[in-house]
Amino acid sequence: MAAEGRTLTELSAVGPWTARLVEGWLEKPPESVEAIPLRSGFLTLAEVRRTLAEHPEWRRDVRGDLQMHTTYSDGRAPLREMADAAASHGHEYVAVTDHSKGLPIANGMSEDRLLRQVEDIDAANAELEGGGARLRLVRSIEMNLSPEGEGDMDLGALRRLDLVLGAFHSKLRVTEDQSDRYLAAVRNGHVDILAHPRGRRWNHRLGLVADWPRVFAAARESGTALEIDAYPDRQDLDVGLLRMAGEAGCWISIGTDAHRPEELGFLEFGLAAAVRAGLPRERVLNFLPRDRLLAWTRGKHEGRESP
Repeated sequence: MAAEGRTLTELSAVGPWTARLVEGWLEKPPESVEAIPLRSGFLTLAEVRRTLAEHPEWRRDVRGDLQMHTTYSDGRAPLREMADAAASHGHEYVAVTDHSKGLPIANGMSEDRLLRQVEDIDAANAELEGGGARLRLVRSIEMNLSPEGEGDMDLGALRRLDLVLGAFHSKLRVTEDQSDRYLAAVRNGHVDILAHPRGRRWNHRLGLVADWPRVFAAARESGTALEIDAYPDRQDLDVGLLRMAGEAGCWISIGTDAHRPEELGFLEFGLAAAVRAGLPRERVLNFLPRDRLLAWTRGKHEGRESP
């Protein structure tokens, strides 16, 4: 448009101020974002769409989303509304992973509230089945982990779940090596998936550092999956670390971390990262049929590694 001499205000949501900024960038390109540590290693939407256009089978064959929030914690839509949105994406399953009590800032659930949610999920699944829907909700939680890798929920409540994500939410700005906390987390027998492992946020937080080959080897040994949090400003793990995790033979999980129905579309960021990292689909949990996914979690709890 600029080459044709047209005004950029013809574009949706672009006003005169933004148009002047963009025109200035076209004349003098800004410093590469890769030179700014807080902004490096993030895929753009254009890169994501281009990657998936070259590998359409990834979008076509994915079966579900393994991190989603509702108003039971800090989500912005109730359970059934999020389920309807997941069904519209053609998913076979979606994990309902509201926060645990150790994160009160996110309205984390106590054991009693978690059990009420489990009953609600069971009721919603009965409704979905009765209506002929393909989708089923996976009873899950995003359990808060202490810096020592310990969870905050009683085991009796966890036993009612199909899937447990563990995640660090504190001391995420320390710069010292954090290998010990990661080793404890992936060896925690009550954690199936380590969520948004580094805790990085675009332009906000660099994320934690560790001896990643050692951590990934431990995750491979314990069978604990590592997550690609597909939320655009997280993208955690990033492509470089995913490639390393794939070479180590780790299981990988992809979750949108959606808090609103429209955010379920973020799954494409996780899929594109997996493609770019060269991950084999047979090691990505989201490509397992629902019965095999649930067998994987049962097998992990029984000390087995694969379904």
